[in-house]
Parts: sequence; C-alpha cells; structure tokens
Amino acid sequence: MIYCCLEHVELALDTVVDEYEVAPELIKLSEDQQLSTTCEYCEKKAVYIVAN
Repeated sequence: MIYCCLEHVELALDTVVDEYEVAPELIKLSEDQQLSTTCEYCEKKAVYIVAN
C-alpha cells in the first residue's frame, strides 16, 4: 500500500505495477484519514491509497 498525494498518483501506480505486475487499486482517503496521513514521496497530505 502506498499513500500518495494527487501529484504522485501516477508514480505510485507505476510502482505497484512494476513491483507486483498486477493492476493496482486506487482508493480515495476519507477526510479523517487525509488529516493524519502524508504522501510517501513528499510531505503533502495524502489523498489516495494505491494498493495491489
């Protein structure tokens, strides 16, 4: 699972495809989850979870 901001969604999708060779699942975080979660690529607020 990769938490990512809107800017890094494509990078997270590519990472999951490269590592697991499956179509990733894109899940939008609820507003409560967004408040406490940061992007794994930068320090911005995470908006999505990219999972396999």
